[in-house]
Amino acid sequence: MVKGASSMQWLLLLPVLLSLCGCHTAVLSPAGPVSEGERTILLDSLAIMLCIVVPTIVATLAFAYWFRASNTRAMYLPQWAYSGRLELIVWSIPALVIFFLGGIAWISAHLLDPAEPLKSATEPLEVEVVSLDWKWLFIYPRQSVASVNRMVVPVGVPLSLRITSATVFNVFFVPQLGSEIYSMYGMTSRLNLEADRAGDYFGLSAHFSGDGFPGMAFDVQAVSPQEFTAWVAAARGAGPVLNDAAYQGLLTQSQDVKPYSYRAVRAGLFEDIVGQRLPPGEGPATARRQN
Repeated sequence: MVKGASSMQWLLLLPVLLSLCGCHTAVLSPAGPVSEGERTILLDSLAIMLCIVVPTIVATLAFAYWFRASNTRAMYLPQWAYSGRLELIVWSIPALVIFFLGGIAWISAHLLDPAEPLKSATEPLEVEVVSLDWKWLFIYPRQSVASVNRMVVPVGVPLSLRITSATVFNVFFVPQLGSEIYSMYGMTSRLNLEADRAGDYFGLSAHFSGDGFPGMAFDVQAVSPQEFTAWVAAARGAGPVLNDAAYQGLLTQSQDVKPYSYRAVRAGLFEDIVGQRLPPGEGPATARRQN
């Protein structure tokens, strides 16, 4: 503890300490180029807004102090009504703030378009993502393997994700990699991400989807390319085959499912899910029966 610090000083420091604790949150700890860009946009927008918020607070306190009842030097002008120069200043500052914020939002929305492939000399890894009740299915079409509630990816390799839902509307989100996006039945959403460093990253469902929603989370394991190759080889050597029968089993509602993998995947499974050639999950129908 700092010597001489009074209890009032510690109370004043408390908000600062609490804000520093928040610096470890996932959104502010990017692990890829997309999340890094999103954090930059967030901080730039905050700085621009503070350019008007901080002076406004300071001016409010200064005016309150200067025009206090005991200050005889303050000039009182009861007949004052209008100043064109003052009006220009008052309206130009918020207009400039909106202009700069709008420019950042417009440019960044195009640069960080989820469907826009990331610039890289490395060929992207294709992953097909399916949200179910209440778990996530990850299919690697080129490797012909799949996993549930675990997405293993190589570091430094762009990820080309195709995302759909086998049941109700959902949202796919890995905070440290960036860009949450919708998962919808009968539709395909595209998302491009990349992990710049090795680690385990938390992924979640960002939209309420029923009783099992609190446990509908998954792990993103970013490993070296060699470790990824070893994981694919290990997955091919164990686990069941993801065919139509196995997929029918995945449609059954289940909660807090532990990660596991499939050694092979029936070709065209993802396209059949999107094309509604396979039955949907039982989410909405179960809700109606319960009511």
